Amino acid sequence: MPIDIIAKKNRDEYTEYYYMLFQFYRYYICNTKLIKIKHLYMATSKIVYTGELHAEATHLASGAKIITDAPIDNHGKGQAFSPTDLLATSLASCLLTTMGIAANTHTIDMDGASAEVTKVMAANPRRVSEVHVKVTMPAKNYTDKEKSILEHAGRTCPVTQSLHPNILQDITFLYL
Repeated sequence: MPIDIIAKKNRDEYTEYYYMLFQFYRYYICNTKLIKIKHLYMATSKIVYTGELHAEATHLASGAKIITDAPIDNHGKGQAFSPTDLLATSLASCLLTTMGIAANTHTIDMDGASAEVTKVMAANPRRVSEVHVKVTMPAKNYTDKEKSILEHAGRTCPVTQSLHPNILQDITFLYL
């Protein structure tokens, strides 16, 4: 039905129809890979507040779970990642993953690479002000070209491009 007709009618009448259509695309078409749907956005995760400053996030596609706790300096017990820890950790995880994609494309072995993350908080407003990532690459005798490919991939990963420019991103690479 054309959008202009829908706009003229009560949109609540169409809510159930579109929900059912969305579910059809999600379960029958996407999962069987009959067609590729662009811009069909589905939820990534569901987060449930479980009390005592804890939340449980479930990745909807895999069922994997992450538990968060408020940090010790903000009324928490520090029993799990804080949400801001996850923000900083996602930077390093994305950086390594994107480097891995580039490594696979260019046949570069980076197995064993690791990253250490340090998050710095600011007050008023309370926020992450800096993320320091130290990437340690295994002893593999990388050429200058390979280093350039990997470092460029890491520095341009989706998370580096998504963080607010006021957050200092200090990314260093150490080659053993």
